[in-house]
Amino acid sequence: MYERKIIPNLNCGLDLIGEVLYGKWKIRLLWFIDQGHKRPSELQRKIPDATRRVLNIQLKELEDHELVTKKIYPVVPPKVEYSLTEFGKSLIPVIGVLGQWADLHEDRLRMLIIKRIQGSADIENFS
Repeated sequence: MYERKIIPNLNCGLDLIGEVLYGKWKIRLLWFIDQGHKRPSELQRKIPDATRRVLNIQLKELEDHELVTKKIYPVVPPKVEYSLTEFGKSLIPVIGVLGQWADLHEDRLRMLIIKRIQGSADIENFS
């Protein structure tokens, strides 16, 4: 498993939230769990680009940060469900506002992202 070599800077709120939510799928995982998608297979269907392994790692990190809880039912095959803690639920309005901002600027953001990807491809082709 990855072991961090540099201690993170935790001097302000932005550093703290970055440390807790850093990960490509964490915000989406929190949002989908809040929307009622609690089983790993449901989350995998909602985020098909993510591997099961990566989703499991990020769910474990969210669990470690006390944003989600994991319940394992004693049945065969095992049934697992995730739910938001009260602490995790307090993030949902913030995530909603970020989503609204992105919706408001959707065309511009999409254009800038595509432009950046194309620029990276041009640099790789030039090398």
